[in-house]
Parts: sequence; C-alpha cells; structure tokens
Amino acid sequence: MKKVREVIVVEGRYDKNTLCQTVDAAVFPVDGFAVFNDKEKLSLLRRLADERGLIVLTDSDGAGFVIRNYLKGALPKDKVKQAYIPDFYGKERRKRKAGKEGKLGVEGMRPEVLLSALERAGATFEGEDAPAPAKEPLTRADLYELGLTGGPDSAEKRRALMKKLALPEHLSTSAMMDALNLLYGRAELLALLDEEM
Repeated sequence: MKKVREVIVVEGRYDKNTLCQTVDAAVFPVDGFAVFNDKEKLSLLRRLADERGLIVLTDSDGAGFVIRNYLKGALPKDKVKQAYIPDFYGKERRKRKAGKEGKLGVEGMRPEVLLSALERAGATFEGEDAPAPAKEPLTRADLYELGLTGGPDSAEKRRALMKKLALPEHLSTSAMMDALNLLYGRAELLALLDEEM
C-alpha cells in the first residue's frame, strides 16, 4: 500500500473508509455541506495544509464540486492539490438507488482509479519523493495517562486542550488524536503540555 504524505480531504466517512483501503494516508472527512458553517474545521484544514499539504478529493457530481469550489476559495492555493475522479455511472453497494446524477462517488471507485487520481494530482508518495518527517504517534494509552480519556473530567480536559491548541472543540476523541498526530506528534505535544505544568 502506497503511503501519501499529504492529508486527503474527502466529503464523508464512507469515502474515508474506501480511501484508507487503497492508500496509507491521513484522510479527513469534512462531513459534506456541514463544512460551510464550521469555521473551526476550516481553521484546522488551513493548519493541516501548512503542515503537510492537502489533496481535495470530492465526488464528481454537482454537490462534490460545490464543496470543492468552497474549499478552493477558503484554503491557501499553493498548499492544496486537486484530485478528480472520472464520471462512472452506477450506485454504491450500501445504497438502495443511485444518487441524483447517477454517478459513483469516491466510495464507489475501484482502488486503481483512486490511486490514478492521486497520482495525476501530484500526490507525494513516500519512498518515491520526499520522506515524511518521522514523528512518534500519540496513542490512546497516552491520552489516558494525560487524563484526556477514561476519567470523570476527561471531556473538560479535552475541551481545554482543543481550545489551547485552537482545534475544533467538537472533535471526537479519535479525530482529536488524528489531528494531534498530524500537527504535533507525541514528543512535541508532551513538551507543550509540560510547559503548561
């Protein structure tokens, strides 16, 4: 499985699931049109763009292009690559009927089609181009030891940390861990927390 340096931005969780079976990459779902009203998520995307670069990979239907065009205007152009899937007609397995335009989305694409779209967009495949800086990842055990999970005041501690680091306060624990690993890694985050104490 090829490892992609950039963070790949997709519309939803089913797109993320499909992509994670194709490439080893950080995949960030924007939850469809919800991104339009989520300034915190947009701020996080800007930070990820600065840190790792982004690849926007939305469906090829009208809704996908509305989301893509919104992100094009809201994110730094020099840090964002655009990946496009071709128009294939049909329906995804989990759906009863095809979408409004009858096109398959990212979740319905074969792995080789997704890989080709990423290659055409200029994705940085580690081992072929520049290797990613090695950061030891933060684990669930680390979150527990820091009191961010499993304790009576863990939710409050997570909210305080998200506020301090200017991350969206409504991230799930898993999404928070993903964001912390993308932006900081274990050592850098622990050093930041030690400064506070």
